[in-house]
Parts: sequence; structure tokens; C-alpha cells
Amino acid sequence: MQAAAGFDRIFDQPSHRKDRSQLCVLCKGSKNLCGKDRCPLMVKYHSQTKSMRLVEGREMAGSSPPAVFIGRHGYPKVDIGPLLPPVMGDTSLMDTPERWVGRSIDEIVDFRYSLVRGRHRVDARDLSSGGRIMEQVQEIALMRDPSDVEASFSRRPGGRMVLDDEVQPFGPSAPLERMRTGNGRYHSDIEKAYYDTDLNASEAMVSLYQEGTLISDIQKALSVGTLGTGKRRRFVPTRWSITAVDDTVGKHLLRTTRHNPTIDDFRIYQWEELDNRWCVLLMPCSWRYELIEAWYPNTTWNPYGREVSIISDHEFHDGRKEYARIGGCYYAARMAVNELLIKEGRQAGAVIFREAHPGYLMPVGVWNVRENVRAALATLPHRYESLDQALQHVDRVMDIPRQRWVFNSGVLKDMLTQRRLDDFL
Repeated sequence: MQAAAGFDRIFDQPSHRKDRSQLCVLCKGSKNLCGKDRCPLMVKYHSQTKSMRLVEGREMAGSSPPAVFIGRHGYPKVDIGPLLPPVMGDTSLMDTPERWVGRSIDEIVDFRYSLVRGRHRVDARDLSSGGRIMEQVQEIALMRDPSDVEASFSRRPGGRMVLDDEVQPFGPSAPLERMRTGNGRYHSDIEKAYYDTDLNASEAMVSLYQEGTLISDIQKALSVGTLGTGKRRRFVPTRWSITAVDDTVGKHLLRTTRHNPTIDDFRIYQWEELDNRWCVLLMPCSWRYELIEAWYPNTTWNPYGREVSIISDHEFHDGRKEYARIGGCYYAARMAVNELLIKEGRQAGAVIFREAHPGYLMPVGVWNVRENVRAALATLPHRYESLDQALQHVDRVMDIPRQRWVFNSGVLKDMLTQRRLDDFL
């Protein structure tokens, strides 16, 4: 793009916040200097404008999906509160990421940024420290259906909008002075776990999952301190609770799948959504797993790069001890793979290839990985007799050639270079 060529100086410098701000000031959302088809700031602005027109003052009433958010800054002293849209009715879609596959990024942004967050400061380790508001936040998280809420803030909601690759985005916020919640039905399975103060949190998460409770509902229940043994219950920052549930449920599934017989062939499942392109490779071998993400220039985590940036994490049969540097996406995708293997009663090695292209305007949360890997694995796979044939398929589907995937992969290097007993049979 000729207009962008004059800004090499900005792109060649380290990606400091001031450089990004300078580029945005020069562009003002109209010149596409960042190379994106649409300005992410304008997408967010228009969405926020829609919701802010409905937030006229310090008083607000609406139907929480139900949704809550627990902050992490300053832990153990954190902000807790409901997420509340300025509308009444069935708002459940706004906080059910299991229903978002197939939605455009504009739709997701619209209904997420209409959620206003009330903030109430508490000690996350002391469930008696937050008074009635803390109890109401817990009650909202236990609800099966949207809950009507009336809230009073110390000022009109405003401020920055939250964007994070781990948590779902949401809109403006304000300190919460008081709120009133309507009557509603509790989620019966979560309510049962809430009253069982002898059941530890890990067992509660697995039990709820086995009973068919949505992952997103389990995450909310964990975050507001309604799971676990009585004296050890505490509020868990939303960002941490999301990964904790994915990791706990995934490890539970893996304890079964790693002892099953292996699949019989090499499989490729492919999928594309929100300008993210996916290939899931399953291999007929003992458990090993890897997630490889390729972020193109002008995407969220590679805004100034000239080259595609690739990051990966992996584990072999015995798992891993260190937290994956790739973040919560690693655990979300691992859980999704093991769901399929449990269903088939099999074991496999898995490598997930992800290309994030510039149309992925902004991060929308770790659900994007979990639900799209689930969607990919629900399709009919392409089956091959060898790893070479499967990687040829990856070559045809993905823009990045196999050589670069292999170079950045621990699992594929091992598969291609190490001799196994099967080689001698």
C-alpha cells in the first residue's frame, strides 16, 4: 500500500505503545495505514456508541445473561461485579460462547460491548468481606436464565473497553454502589455443587462437566467462589478460572484417553472462522500434543511485524509441568481434542495448526480456540496412510509451507526423526 510506505520509520522501530498511537493519530480510522480492511478502533467505537446511548446516567436496569466478571489486578484485593446490558429480556446469547461459532466478529463485538460492568472491591480470599453485593454476584452466577438487575453506580459508566485473548471482551464500567436482583431459577447441578462443601473444586468441575453443564457456566461458578471445600472457597479472577476449568477437565479426559488403543490412520480436520484457518492433525501414536499459532502482520499480536510470527507449545506422553507460554488457548484446544478421543475410545497424537489472518481484527477470548477446534473435529476428516501425505494436505490448505511448521514444532520434529518400535515390525 503506497500510503503506508512512508511510515517505514514507525514500523521499523520496536512496537512501543507510542508508535501505535502515532500511527492511529495519523490515520484517524480513514486511511487504513495499518493495512487492515477496517479499523479495529472504529469497529469498537461504533459498538460502544450503540450501547452508551442507552446508558444515560448512574442508574441502570437490564437482564444479566447471567454474567459476572472477577478482576485480577491487585489480587487478592480485586473488583467483582455483574455484567449488565441496558436491555431487558433473553440476553443469554451475550455470555454463551458455545453458541458463537458462525457469528461475525461485528455481532460478537456488538453484544459484548453492550455489557456494562459494575465494580465492587473485595478480598478474594474472604467471602464474608464483600457484604450483600458479593452475595448477589454469586447468586447471579448460579442462575440458569437471564436475571433482571437494577444497579446504581457512583458515576456514569465509561472508560476503556476490555480486550484480552483469554477473556471475552466487554464494555464500559463504573464503581457499583448497590444493586437489586430479581428472582430466578438456579442451575440445579451447580446449586448442588454449591451446597456440597466437602467436594473439592477439581472434582466439582469434572462432575459438572460429566453432567452436561456448559464449560462457560462451570467457569463462572468457579470464579465466584461457589465450588470447592468450604474453608478454601474464594473468588477466582475470570482469566484464571477459564484456564483452570479447561486444564482440569482436559487432564481428567486425558487420564482415560492415554490408555486407549491408538487410531488407525492419519487424519486432517480443517476449519475456517473469523479469518482464522485451522488444521487439526491426529496421528496413530501414543499421546503427544502441540498447538502452533501463526500470527500474520497486522493482526492483534503482530501489529508491526513484516513477517509471520509463529509460537508453539507441546507435550509428550507424560504431559508438561510448566504453564504454556502460548496461554489459555493451549489448554482449551487440548480439552477439545480429548473430547473427541473419549467419544471414540481411542488415543492419538495431535498437532493443531492455526493461521490468524489480518481479518481477525481483535481478540475475542480463548473460547475462539476451544469452540472452533470443537467445530473442526465435528467435521468429516481427510484420512491418510502416512504423515507425509497428511502434511501434503496441510500444504494445500494453509498458506505457510510445511517446512516452516516443522521447524517450529517439537512434536513433528520428533515424529520425523525418531525411530520407533513400529518401524521394525
